[in-house]
Amino acid sequence: MKKIFLFSLLAFMGCIFWSCQNNKSDKVCHVKGTIDEKYNGKRIFMVPMTDSRKEVVDSVVIENGKFEFESDTMMIAKILVDYHFRMGTEPILIVVEPGEVNVKIGSTSSAGGTPQNDSLQQWKVHKQEFDQRMMLMSAEINRLSKEGKQSAANDLTLRKDSFNLAFKNYTRQMASNLKSGTLHDFLTPMYPKTYRRQLPDGTYVTIDADTNEQIEE
Repeated sequence: MKKIFLFSLLAFMGCIFWSCQNNKSDKVCHVKGTIDEKYNGKRIFMVPMTDSRKEVVDSVVIENGKFEFESDTMMIAKILVDYHFRMGTEPILIVVEPGEVNVKIGSTSSAGGTPQNDSLQQWKVHKQEFDQRMMLMSAEINRLSKEGKQSAANDLTLRKDSFNLAFKNYTRQMASNLKSGTLHDFLTPMYPKTYRRQLPDGTYVTIDADTNEQIEE
């Protein structure tokens, strides 16, 4: 009888241990990355966006063109190669969340595999296209202005402002759709719809961030 009781107790404790380990595993983010093998032996870092102190930065050595990180802390982090060898690679932001995040580091880097990282990758693609188009439009506006074609420059400026507003609203809508979570908290303050301005008499008024006009309260 004692042997049966002891066996049952050990089995019960084993189940509890397995359950605890399994629950802990469910909360861990596994980052699995690939990079050109020419970076073998170099160190790659995972740096929290809000805290870059040495003691919270994780790093591993690249082996066979691969690297891995693990963390159970929900956050936005940047993955980047040692600055001595970083040229030719693009640092990338990821959401550290439970699951497996697949990262590819190169001249254009990408990440995905978990819900928030898939959304973040979608936003980053739009952001890259937005930045490129804004740069081209700004260059064209400068060229037109130098050539004395101010009317055309003004028209293009209006189109640029409209394009800028469209991207702001795209970001705001994505944050709203997410409702909560790490990525929601990262995107929400990026393009606020209003801000407060202090007047010369010391009072504050609310300003529309898109039109820079005062909102009557």
